[in-house]
Amino acid sequence: MVNNRNASLDPRGRAAAALALMTGDDFPSEAGALLDALGYASDRTIQDQSGDPADFLANAPDTQAKLALIAEAGSIRLLRQVADAEIAASAPQSAGAAFDGGGARSFLFLSAELRRASYSRSEYAEFAREINKRYNIPAVVLFRTSANRLTIAFVHRRPNKRNPDRDVLGSVSLIREINPSDHERNRVWVDILAELSLASRLEWMRRNGKPRNFDGLADAWLDDLGAQELNKRFYRELFEWFERACGQAQFPTTGSKVIGAEEHVIRLITRLLFIWFIKEKGLVAPELFTEAQIAPLLKDYARETGDSYYRAVLQNLFFATLNTEIPQRGFSAQANRTHRDFSRYRYRGEMADPDALLALFRATPVINGGLFDCLDSEQANGDGGWRIDCFTDNPASRNGYSIPNRLFFGGGGLVRLFDRYKFTVEENTPVEQDVALDPELLGKVFENLLAAYNPETRENARKQTGSFYTPREVVDYMVDEALAEALADKAAPDDGDRRYWRERIGYLLDYADAADMFTPNETDRLVRAIAQLRILDPAVGSGAFPMSALHKLTLALRRLDPENARWQALQRELAGEQATAAFHLSLRRDRDARLDDISAVFEAYHESDFGRKLYLIQNSVFGADIQAVACQIAKLRFFISLAIEQNPTADPNRNYGIHPLPNLETRFVAADALLSLGPQKTLAQTDAVQKLEREIADNRERHFHASKRREKLQRRRKDATLRARLAKALQKAEFSAEDAAKVAEWDPYDQNAAADWFDP
Repeated sequence: MVNNRNASLDPRGRAAAALALMTGDDFPSEAGALLDALGYASDRTIQDQSGDPADFLANAPDTQAKLALIAEAGSIRLLRQVADAEIAASAPQSAGAAFDGGGARSFLFLSAELRRASYSRSEYAEFAREINKRYNIPAVVLFRTSANRLTIAFVHRRPNKRNPDRDVLGSVSLIREINPSDHERNRVWVDILAELSLASRLEWMRRNGKPRNFDGLADAWLDDLGAQELNKRFYRELFEWFERACGQAQFPTTGSKVIGAEEHVIRLITRLLFIWFIKEKGLVAPELFTEAQIAPLLKDYARETGDSYYRAVLQNLFFATLNTEIPQRGFSAQANRTHRDFSRYRYRGEMADPDALLALFRATPVINGGLFDCLDSEQANGDGGWRIDCFTDNPASRNGYSIPNRLFFGGGGLVRLFDRYKFTVEENTPVEQDVALDPELLGKVFENLLAAYNPETRENARKQTGSFYTPREVVDYMVDEALAEALADKAAPDDGDRRYWRERIGYLLDYADAADMFTPNETDRLVRAIAQLRILDPAVGSGAFPMSALHKLTLALRRLDPENARWQALQRELAGEQATAAFHLSLRRDRDARLDDISAVFEAYHESDFGRKLYLIQNSVFGADIQAVACQIAKLRFFISLAIEQNPTADPNRNYGIHPLPNLETRFVAADALLSLGPQKTLAQTDAVQKLEREIADNRERHFHASKRREKLQRRRKDATLRARLAKALQKAEFSAEDAAKVAEWDPYDQNAAADWFDP
């Protein structure tokens, strides 16, 4: 029962006290004390349990999940059963009210002690389902790892689609790997645990009109274990910081290109959010975001009055580290020849210990992909250029650009805010959900911050940009239907039964209904059909629809082709065809290098989805949006999706095991999809136009794969030259001068501009 010393505390205080006492000495007792603190007290248990996982699972079929759980679990125990009598005793206000109707008649709470220090979300989900198979009532599993990390798993039950009389173990919601000793971050987890208390869940049931039974209680648990509530908490705090940053930071207001403070701050947030996600993979030194460790490395560091952290640490991390190959990193010469070379470190004069700071940067691989391209122009301001990021050693060029240190550290700082939350690099799915901030958060942040572009109401701002966030469930349903129809049309079944073929493809795309339902020939056709898909979202927003499509197609490939043999062979075939059709012989000569790269990708990532996702993104997924910042955030989600599949190493000579990300500027473009170039149906009007179009396509394909800054700049300059030649050829093909100029002036690599036309 609840410790008397804590009985007078509120649910949050009791949860915090119980969590702090989870030292790892006696997990079943400590887990029981936490349940007592949350109001789930009960004497119903099984005495003298051996805890042996093999005994616990003895009557379950010998599945891979069962054998894995037996191998990984040191003990599994039934902690307690909470039935209607315990509810009445723990919550007297419910006495006299029926609390035993519905399908479920009680809750079970179990503990499992695991041997390793950490586990993936999928592993926890499989373990929780395996334990739940023994029961036909809701069961909550509390896991503890060897590193004393607490995970709470709740499995949702739903009717079987094929047999409504049977129950199916559906989605799993997880609070994953709480560190009881991390009191700062635990403030968020304590809030969530307090919300899961019996008193809070009974109030939720009353407020939402749920039946007063265990089915209603299960709904109440699932509601609070949804990531939506955590996202709301995070966004409220983030928006407060956003408004403060817009008011306290200073940004350039002169030059040929000027953007508002709101867009500057949004871009800073998205860059740092991406870093926080990849920090979960160990790809960025955490010391860079620890004030006590970074302050001694900066001269005269002052939290309240200084502004050196953004320049000396973040700008150097963004532009000269994450966007620069490891061998090319070094300080600028502070001369004209490196004046606009954004791959060089700067601000040596503001560093107290440059070597120590560079050592932290050195532990970071190049990410590439354009995420951290400096947005200053190569041309000087006097020659029509501009400064947006103001990454320069010249103080005169930084006039008007200052982001105070206090916006990052201290009680109201962004780093402090991020540190209080758990980030997960895996996007939640309908069958596995972390109570953590996942990459979908980027979309929600973007949609909500749109209001900052307009001083009017949020609703008016959204209407002007056409921006409305579509719930994940709606997105997944629409994507499922579209993909199933497209694949059923592109591939044919062996038996000619089109109706059952469409149904089987539906099961293939269903997270919860995996089934081996295809012959080898059907599998070959489906894999090839997936490779032939072209998916375009003309109002991509934060990338919800194409991201859902990427997840579903990756799932389908994983089930159809678990060894990646078919998918690898197809990518080699496609690369050969592209090289053969290429206009330039130089691209044909690249064929062998491209084939070697494909082999290297599948050899390095044969056990992950990296190769599946990379080539789907390269060939199949496209998006456009009128807002340039929307395209940036959509690209961020795809980059995170690729980053999570990589396996970091300790070898800097191989970029720490990280395959540089591709450049997606020509896959997600800023353009008005409602406007075309006029009556013409296509640009290809003459042989000259077609030739230039092929040259541009070849050049952009090479830019997609380029990982060195020099080559990317070379491709971008060539793109501008080819567009100018194309504009002249279009005028000869009877395009108007205005339309031809639009083609020449649209720069897909400009992250701050959108085209007022679109031609898919």
